[in-house]
This record gives sequence, C-alpha cells and structure tokens, in this order.
Amino acid sequence: MKQQQQLFVNVARLEQTIEAFADYGRTENNGVTRLALSEQDIAVRGYFKHCCEELGMTVAVDDLGCMYATYGGTEDVPPIVIGSHMDTVKKGGRFDGILGVLAGLELVRTLRDYGIQPRIPIVVMNFTNEEGARFEPSMMASGVLAGRFDQATMLAKTDSDGVTFGDALQASGYAGDEQHRMRAATAYLELHIEQGPVLESEQLAIGLVDCVVGMVCYEIEVHGDSNHAGTTPMSMRQDALFATNDLICMLREQLAPLDEELVYTMGRMNVYPNIHTVIPNRVVFTLEARHKDEEVVRKVEEIIHGLPKQQGGCEVKATRLWNRDTVWFDTHVCSVLKQAVHTLGYSYRTMASGAGHDAQFVADFLPAAMVFVPSVRGKSHCEEEFTPYEQCAQGVNVLLEAVMLLQEQSK
Repeated sequence: MKQQQQLFVNVARLEQTIEAFADYGRTENNGVTRLALSEQDIAVRGYFKHCCEELGMTVAVDDLGCMYATYGGTEDVPPIVIGSHMDTVKKGGRFDGILGVLAGLELVRTLRDYGIQPRIPIVVMNFTNEEGARFEPSMMASGVLAGRFDQATMLAKTDSDGVTFGDALQASGYAGDEQHRMRAATAYLELHIEQGPVLESEQLAIGLVDCVVGMVCYEIEVHGDSNHAGTTPMSMRQDALFATNDLICMLREQLAPLDEELVYTMGRMNVYPNIHTVIPNRVVFTLEARHKDEEVVRKVEEIIHGLPKQQGGCEVKATRLWNRDTVWFDTHVCSVLKQAVHTLGYSYRTMASGAGHDAQFVADFLPAAMVFVPSVRGKSHCEEEFTPYEQCAQGVNVLLEAVMLLQEQSK
C-alpha cells in the first residue's frame, strides 16, 4: 500500500460525531455524566458499535467489557490499535477519553473516503472504567490486561450503591470473552486532550507525550493536645494545626527549588476535633508529588523523611501511601509520531503526562505512545472542558499520518 496524497480528516464530521456522542449523558451545562457501565455508558457503547459496523468493521468484546472494532487489513499481522475510553467522571466534559476513541473512528472513515484499504488491520478500542468514578481504581480494565490488577479483586469492587463491577458488567450485556483481549499490536496510539494549560499557553498545536510521570503520595500526621481555646495561654499550647502550618511552610520552601517541572499538592487535610472552641489535637494531611525523573521524586521523599519528629510540641509522623514509577513510551512509536507532526507542519513540543492514562498500562506489554491536543484554560474533568474542533482534527491527522507511516515502515 502506497500513500498517493496527504490525508486529512473531515473537521465538520468530527465535530458532529463528538457532539452526537456527547448526547449520551449530556448535562444541562453542556458537559457529560457517563459513569462506567451505567445506562448512559451502555447506550453509547451501542451507538459506537453501530457506527463501526456501518463502516464494515467487526466488533468484539473481552471479558472486562473492553470493545475492539477491527477494520481489516490485506495482511494477517498484529493490528495498529487506536484507543481510549468512553466513560466520564460526574459532570465531566465532552472530550476527555472519548476523543481518543472517536479519533480511531474518524481515521477509519477517512481511509474509506480516500478508498484506502490498509495493509495492517486497524483496531479502534474502548477501555472499560478508565475514570474509576463509579468503581475504583481508575484504569481498571487496562490494569487487569497489563497484569497490574487482579481480575477477581476488580470484579468484586463496589459502587456507592453496593453494586459490584462484576454484576454491573454482566447486566450491561458487555461481558465478553477473554480470547478477545488485546495481546499483540504493531503499535498502540492514544489521542487525548492535555487536561492542562501548557499547549494553549505556548500556542502549540500538538504535544508528543514521551512518558507518564512517576509519583508518590504521603500521609503526614501531627499529634498535639486538645484544650480550651479561651483559657490556654499561647505559650503553653500543643496546637497540631499551628504545627502543621509550620511543616507545610518548610515543605514548600524545600520542594520549590528542586525542579521547575516538579508538581506537588497537599490536597486532603483533616483537623480534629474540628471545633472552633477547642485547640486541635490531631491533623492528617497528604502530600502528593509528581515528576518524570525518579531522582527528583527520591529527593522529595528525602525532604519528607527529613521533617522534624517534633514540631511546636507535637509529634510528627510521615507514612508513604503509594508510589508509581515513570512509564516511558516506546521510542520507535514516539519517533513515528514526531515524523508525522513534521510532515504535517504542526507546531509541537515533547512533554510528559502528569495524569494517568490507559496507555501507561498498555506500555507494559505493547509498543505505545500518546498525543495531546490543547485544552482551553487547561480545564478538564468539568463541564467547561473544551478543545476547538480544528485542534481535535489536527490531533487525529497526526494519528492518521502515523498510521500511514507505520503501514510502510513495518513491511
């Protein structure tokens, strides 16, 4: 198969498709609520299957509910897989996840427009329960496929109503066969909105993602002594919240100079007994840090372990809750995507993903890489989430060009 002309997707059709899929769970403020295996998710799966079958694709489902729509090639070789997820968080947006699935759908439509039959089959994939908004953890299905999660444990996970993931899967009609699981591929490509402000602020069209950053999360406990807020002199207090404030200032002063790409968040804090007339006797807060360089993450942990064991008359204890190593994407697939961007003449930068994606688990067993397109004001996981349709189309064009390059290079 030889490419005779430059291929571009139909922007208007892509916009119509994005909006049509957003109707499944669309909220009053033009967002989407489509939790995994909910009524809305089941409905959008049916619509996706219909769209694929209209193109002559065959649709299979594995035992985790992941969907695989195959556009046949002229040779029986491992496919090029293009995928992401169709579930959302509550009151999420119209682009997060679904854009990666619709990229594959539009890519196949474009090949049909140009009368091109690929040599290598193309599979458009929908992962089950990426968000973890109904059943924790996130990236559940891809985690099982990669051997990171135990399947029996995941099937037993419950939602807020006590419904198990396994029961919801059976009731959905999308409990397929293990034999359909993705096990081999020429490449796995995932298009996603950035979910951050960098590309927009730098006025760039494309982010070529070389890794998903490593991260670590600690819980820090500060134990003091409760007493009456009106009768205890300041010099005689063991105020756990005041001590916590001192510790947070110490942490920020030491973490800030480490690296400009380091991000860290103290996102949860519980104060006890949380009564305005009582001096706090206990505070528990989290510190999460993310960076692609494992040495930087190690220095973060050194700083945490270097906190004083006593502060303001209070005891201090730090416990690591969990950590994750940086996942680097396949160098060859990344180079093909870079070549595609150069061919198209789009502005771009190489970047790391600070958020988790199915691709990071897929990278454990398949050659994988990701492409980002800008997010307006960096907004995501909210109803205001938006990426201009022209920029969405540019991202799909990059995948399309990469698919054409892979068709030629892997002969």
